[in-house]
Amino acid sequence: MIRTRIERSEGALGPLAGRVLAAAARSLTRRAGLASWFLKWAGVEQDAVSLYTYETRSIPGLLQPETYIRAIYDRRLPPVTEEQLERQVVARLDRQRILTERPETAFSFVFEQALLERRMGGDSVTADVIDHLLHMGARRNVEIQMMPLRQEDHVGVDGHMYLAETPDHRWIGYTEGQRSSNLISAPKDVSVLLQRYGKLRAQAHDCRATVDLLKRMRGAL
Repeated sequence: MIRTRIERSEGALGPLAGRVLAAAARSLTRRAGLASWFLKWAGVEQDAVSLYTYETRSIPGLLQPETYIRAIYDRRLPPVTEEQLERQVVARLDRQRILTERPETAFSFVFEQALLERRMGGDSVTADVIDHLLHMGARRNVEIQMMPLRQEDHVGVDGHMYLAETPDHRWIGYTEGQRSSNLISAPKDVSVLLQRYGKLRAQAHDCRATVDLLKRMRGAL
């Protein structure tokens, strides 16, 4: 229905108005299934010119295939209804469209190898995740690195972090807890996160080594 209305508006108001309305509709769809504490970061994320992610809990949300998203929400406590699950899946998949809609945005992801070794959802889901990572990692604007299982020199002990460079080239950080979040804008604090993220990239497997490791892991399933 929304798409039909947008097409009618474009016919009446012109293509520019149609594109503006389409962008607004996508934004509303993406936010519909997002947690309330995530909304501020979702707004930052959509406009960022650079996005950095270090994850220790699950495969980064922007890189999750549908089977993995469903595996997460199937195990969510308290349990969700089928309608809630579908809404979450749609919202996350819609959010992922920034990877293809914003080819000028630089995306960097570092995550722990242990997240794949856990095999969330089983072998078939893990295979889907690896295939998806290999596919997305081939994009010009996406860098994916895995942190080895053994890394004695590891600066990520304080947990996950997200960093975004805004269109006016300021940096904003983000962290998340149990049903809560923290948007970090103080330059001194953001500087700490940037220093740590830079070190994490140096400590993780580089992109080529990550691809080789992913292929070996895929073959072992």
